[in-house]
Amino acid sequence: MKISTMIYVLQILLILSSCDLFNKNDDFRSNVDKVNENLILSEELKYQVDTIADGLSNPWALTFLPNNDLLVTERDGEIRIIRDNKLLENKITGVPDVYAEGQGGLFEILLHPYYLNNGWLYISYASRGDGGGNTAIMRAKLDGFDLVDKEVIFQAKPFLSGGNHFGGRMEFDREGFLYLSIGERGRKSNAQDRENHCGSVVRLNDDGSIPSDNPFISEAGVKPEIYTYGNRNPQGMAIHPITGQIWTHEHGPMGGDEINIVKAGLNFGWPEATFGKNYDGTIISDYSSLEGMADPLHYWDPSIAPCGMSFVTSDLFPQWKGNLLVGSLKFRYVARLTLEGETVVNEEKIIENLGRVRSIVEGPDGLIYVSVESPGMVVRISPE
Repeated sequence: MKISTMIYVLQILLILSSCDLFNKNDDFRSNVDKVNENLILSEELKYQVDTIADGLSNPWALTFLPNNDLLVTERDGEIRIIRDNKLLENKITGVPDVYAEGQGGLFEILLHPYYLNNGWLYISYASRGDGGGNTAIMRAKLDGFDLVDKEVIFQAKPFLSGGNHFGGRMEFDREGFLYLSIGERGRKSNAQDRENHCGSVVRLNDDGSIPSDNPFISEAGVKPEIYTYGNRNPQGMAIHPITGQIWTHEHGPMGGDEINIVKAGLNFGWPEATFGKNYDGTIISDYSSLEGMADPLHYWDPSIAPCGMSFVTSDLFPQWKGNLLVGSLKFRYVARLTLEGETVVNEEKIIENLGRVRSIVEGPDGLIYVSVESPGMVVRISPE
């Protein structure tokens, strides 16, 4: 055999040995071939992943402005700008003081549906108060690099010590109502106690006032902002592109991460009904389902620690259109979930060993952007 032929054969064998085609222990994908540093073959298409910004400190959320600037929140309380695929040195000023304890800090940033008309930006964060911190929303307008006309329009109560489970995801529905997820702050009983906001999804008008048709608005002793409860720590929220329903995912303990659909008055069961266990392996509940409590649409066991989610609507990814993308903090990948109605029928890891995924958004260019902590960067997914 000629030396050149031998080298060619060795190169082919090296590529095959480094891919996942023969990894029979992989429950999520059976046909992902990493061809080179950027180009990846998934079950349905080839795509590439490029880093557009690095050197960030625990980036959390992403949102695009109408001029295509990409705003990035950092956990410790900074808002950065990526312009033309370059991270600017100038930072946004006027950001609220954050309770940066444990999982607490600066979370989501979101544009009002009519941002071009009113200029409102919405920022969720862990705020400080007497006794500790809890999740809040500020709205403001952006004047150059400065936040102005700032208003705190919602504050979850009570303030609690510790750094666990703040939630912090926001989304507007098609009627203009604003939803915010709030974790139970590491105290299980909070999720079933509607006298506080912890362990719930709240629903607000865009100015922070309470919608008149919220499910518990007339119920004595219940926080009127609550829309669902029995939640543990939802860190993914997205609007379904066809139905307009608000979908969430939330962290279970050991096992039992969930995907849910937000509907008025639902009790999602935590901790009375769960597929998860305590981290030491002991039982939390003997029940995974109970009458009067909503079952999850989908759950993960083992837990993936989901964070960030987005539906694919772009025509640039026709094979993925209608799929749901979910990030994993624990296993450091982006998962693509194929749906039939409200049923997950397939799950594929489309990027592995990426880092702790925090946020996934579809850009105005139709490409997909992902924020990652450890290392702190933003990457872009584009078709071949």
